[in-house]
Amino acid sequence: MTSAVARHRTATSRSSLSRPFTQALNDQVLTKATSVFDYGCGRGDDIRNLAAFGISASGWDPVHRPRGQLQASELVNLGYVVNVIEEPAERADVLVRAWSLTQKVLVVAGRLSWDARDLAGRPFGDGILTSSGTFQKFYEHTELAAWIEQTLGQMPLAAAPGVFYIFRDPADAQQFLANRVSTYRPRVRINPHAVYEAHRDVLSPLVEFLSQHARPPRTDELPADALTKVYDVFGGIGRACQLIRKVSEDEQWERAAEERRSDLLVYIGLSRFGGRPRASQLPATLARDIKGLFGSYLAACAKADRLLFASGKTDLIDLAACTSPVGKLTPSALYVHRSALTRLPTLLRLYEGCAQALVGTVAGANIIKLSVTGAQVSYLSYPRFERDAHPTLAAAVTVNLSRLAVDFRDYGRSENPPLLHRKEEFVAGDHPQRGLWDRLTRSEIRAGLYEHQEPIGTLRGWEATLDAAAVRVQGHRLMRRRPTFL
Repeated sequence: MTSAVARHRTATSRSSLSRPFTQALNDQVLTKATSVFDYGCGRGDDIRNLAAFGISASGWDPVHRPRGQLQASELVNLGYVVNVIEEPAERADVLVRAWSLTQKVLVVAGRLSWDARDLAGRPFGDGILTSSGTFQKFYEHTELAAWIEQTLGQMPLAAAPGVFYIFRDPADAQQFLANRVSTYRPRVRINPHAVYEAHRDVLSPLVEFLSQHARPPRTDELPADALTKVYDVFGGIGRACQLIRKVSEDEQWERAAEERRSDLLVYIGLSRFGGRPRASQLPATLARDIKGLFGSYLAACAKADRLLFASGKTDLIDLAACTSPVGKLTPSALYVHRSALTRLPTLLRLYEGCAQALVGTVAGANIIKLSVTGAQVSYLSYPRFERDAHPTLAAAVTVNLSRLAVDFRDYGRSENPPLLHRKEEFVAGDHPQRGLWDRLTRSEIRAGLYEHQEPIGTLRGWEATLDAAAVRVQGHRLMRRRPTFL
């Protein structure tokens, strides 16, 4: 069997970082300070591209870099390697060996079944032999996760479709999960005050921490140089925080505390799926946030579990969708732009989080569809959402929570893809473009373009509606068509 496979042809050249490394950078699992080893590095393109980011990496490949040394590193990448090995036992051995080199996090990526839809080949072992003589094993997303767990005895965390993280330290895994559901809160507004203005730079790290954690930091939670400056000027963290609270509105801190509680409830609820950690296994800052806002970890877990139970109730999801301050509600689903996801009620955030825990981050997805009729969340990609008045759908990843299944649908080559209207309804009220989009919608309503909903949901139907009304959309303005003369 093995002699028929041309493994040396599987390595491809690329000018940009591969998806696993890109995801690790986005998730801050990979930083400039991280030692990196690329197991099965192919031609070494990722190693060279990482260098452009100021990250030093080494690698080994049995064909293209056989003299490279296998090195223990903080991050080990096994990117699209397991899917090109035709022998299942060898495939498992490679995964185990890569894990043995991992000091902090192993990144594993494999090709998914939807990648095979246009690939020519014939059945070979548990995969296919391509026309170029290479082997490919295509996985279902959940199948790959189950294989990793069975082989290593470790719970993988989904980073993206077909990409998983396996952490050595449970605290690092929990920090990753908590970071993924955290809301970024802008700094609070400060009222004019001479002492604050004179020491703005000194107080800035404190304001940032208070905004994100809704509590004063401990001495070990500030950089050493920032802590020294606070003590030199104010004599301690407490006095500095008193000044910040004095020159800002209480309402802002109450809102920050409520948003942080929502973040923590979503995180704690989702932690149930991977085996909820003990309080002692939590990162120190995370544990302090929970205690400060809920009184105890036990109380927070009880509240999160009630929400998690409710997230499986269709009637409660429907009720939450009907009362959501953001999103476009239809009879079957609530649609919301990614930028407004954290503005959803906590129950809906947890509902979406269940899907994200299964599939990870879906790159390019900017509209999230939360079904109110069944346990299903879809991640929709509209690449020109900001630019086009009526963007078309390029791809959809659907997570069925009842079946624990992940599916993909490509609309990129469709001649008649679905398209969006009323873009302002998908975003929060403070979105900078909302007013512009709302004005376009009102002009389209006045022109009678929405009188018949069914045909305008696709590109061709919308274009036919515009033609019939003798109008066109230019930028985000509705214009009358000029008459044509024969």
